[in-house]
Amino acid sequence: MSKVLTEVLAANARYAATFGDKGKLTLPPARKFAILTCMDARLQPSKYAGLAEGDAHVIRNAGGRASDDAIRSLVISYKLLGTKEFFVIHHTDCGMLFFTNDVMRGLLANSLETAALTAEGFKDVGKGPGSTAAEFIEWLTIKDQDQSVVADVTRIRTSPLVPKSIPIYGYVYDVHSGKLIEVPAATAAGRAG
Repeated sequence: MSKVLTEVLAANARYAATFGDKGKLTLPPARKFAILTCMDARLQPSKYAGLAEGDAHVIRNAGGRASDDAIRSLVISYKLLGTKEFFVIHHTDCGMLFFTNDVMRGLLANSLETAALTAEGFKDVGKGPGSTAAEFIEWLTIKDQDQSVVADVTRIRTSPLVPKSIPIYGYVYDVHSGKLIEVPAATAAGRAG
């Protein structure tokens, strides 16, 4: 058994031992909102947004992007589980800023092993074989942090599956201060209508 697996199972045993009444939480989120944010391990939505278990839906992917799957989750969140507000929260120093579609495709074509982040960007340090299957994936990389928040809020706002009554707020989480910084153009694009 790996060290990580052992640690996770031990932590789960401690958590389950004090689980208490959490088994009675309702399926719909109590505070009726959803957050779309990045998978970055430095972001803890429960802490930066003051969430307890059962409060809100948190949808995470690389970059916190409004991918088809993220929109699918948001639609399920409001349509079946009653959320009434959405937050799109990207963050500073995001890994999605450090590569492009072409870089990712090239790295994967050379090797499937983990690449290294250097001062010049990501470099392949592994040995082949790689795969050209990455050519068919849009990696949703980020060139400008604020603009990506605006683009994601706009994509959700203009989805024919999202009602205009749901406000969508756009923020960037600062990984150095812990603060949420509003992106006014994103929040404006996400206004309920």
